[in-house]
Amino acid sequence: MKQNPFQRVDLNHEAHRFVSQSGPKPMSVHFGFRHSWPVLQLVVVVLCLAVSMFSQTPPEPSSLSLQQAASMALEKNPLGKAALADTKAASAGVSEAQSFLMPHLTFSELATRGDDPVYVFGSKLRQQRFTTNDFFLNQLNTPRPYGNFTTRFGGTWNLFDSFASWHGVSRARAMNTAAEHQLERTEQEILFRVVQSYYGVLLDTKQVEVAEQSEKTAKSIIERSQARFDSGLVVESDLLTAKVRLASRNQELIRARNNLELARAQLNSAMGVPVDALYQPADPLAEPSLAAPALAGVEQKALASRPDLKRIESEQSAQQLSIAIAKSSFGPRLNAFAGWEMDNPTLLAGGGGNNWLGGIEMQFDIFQGGGKRAALSREHAIAEKIAALKQAAGDAVRLEVRQAYYDLDSNRQQVGVARVAISQAQESLRINQDRYDGGLTTLTDLLGAEEAARRSQTDYWQAVYQFHISSANLELASGTLNLQSPAVNP
Repeated sequence: MKQNPFQRVDLNHEAHRFVSQSGPKPMSVHFGFRHSWPVLQLVVVVLCLAVSMFSQTPPEPSSLSLQQAASMALEKNPLGKAALADTKAASAGVSEAQSFLMPHLTFSELATRGDDPVYVFGSKLRQQRFTTNDFFLNQLNTPRPYGNFTTRFGGTWNLFDSFASWHGVSRARAMNTAAEHQLERTEQEILFRVVQSYYGVLLDTKQVEVAEQSEKTAKSIIERSQARFDSGLVVESDLLTAKVRLASRNQELIRARNNLELARAQLNSAMGVPVDALYQPADPLAEPSLAAPALAGVEQKALASRPDLKRIESEQSAQQLSIAIAKSSFGPRLNAFAGWEMDNPTLLAGGGGNNWLGGIEMQFDIFQGGGKRAALSREHAIAEKIAALKQAAGDAVRLEVRQAYYDLDSNRQQVGVARVAISQAQESLRINQDRYDGGLTTLTDLLGAEEAARRSQTDYWQAVYQFHISSANLELASGTLNLQSPAVNP
């Protein structure tokens, strides 16, 4: 009989047979099934697939330049999308204002039925079905219910409203221009945020490298302290102090790595992509070679180029037109109207009549309880407010330009100072290491030199980072930050 490959093994019988044949030897019992070769091959394939799935390396982050990050942010950042939606809404407002200059046509279908004497009399006249029998008193006083289906086309045209509609169109265009300037300013702010986040990732990457180097230096100091302690040249407190310094450096490394991950998430957020997207900045964190502009020229350029100042100017123009609209409400209005209708006893069948009516109407408000004058006063007050805000915005722009200019000048000088301090601190650390090995200095002096070396590198990269950010901030303050700016194209 052919043996079933999946036949269950009798464990007690197999164990007894194993003991009887092998004698008092260590016994191992294998629980399972007897498998044929195809089944074993399938198990091997499944195990290989499982091992390959768990052994896959995580995907490499995509290389990303600052120019690419900026372009991606202008396309995907939600704040940019919101500002773009505002421009679309303002453009639709222009079309809506222009519609008041055109005639308005309407269509209506009305079905009525009743026994009101006036209604029945008028409906028969409109249907052109009135006869002499309808003059009988009983027909006039107590008519039977009667139905009427009215199909009507009507139209109105505002011929003249003291130029209120024309002012409305001009006001809508001014608000559309203001929305476009706001979109431009929003894009500049998005670009600055991208520059700040991009260099933030580069800075935190350097901070991780500095922390790793500091950890290696701390381990080297422990080795020196251990050797001197084993030789009996120093007390145990030196060794413990070195271990405490290593623990501190380990904590700084952990913090630096976490800060780097947070900086990556902030960059993704600025670009408008998921925060867990993998991107690696391709541009290095290096000292830029930017010429120092003149303060007076930057300030004048800001007053002439800032999109937010242009937006306020457009809003001021729109408010002047709002005053003109309020004044137009005191003038006369001239409207034309016309209508044509068909009246039938049934909806589908004919047998009725049709008529038309047209005319021109002039309106002039004699008394409105002072409401129009109050509305005009309100518009004047809003215009005064906008004028004051415009002056305040100009003063704020001047202050922003000066602050950004002096920050850039300060950071430029700090980069040079920090660059020199690095070499000095490294040389001081080397000398103190040699002196400590020779027993000419204490561990406190060595740890102080190590701290100064670490601090000098941290200060240098921080100064380079601030130099890039202050350069972009100056362009933002002057209103010239864009994809072609030196701050975006290092």
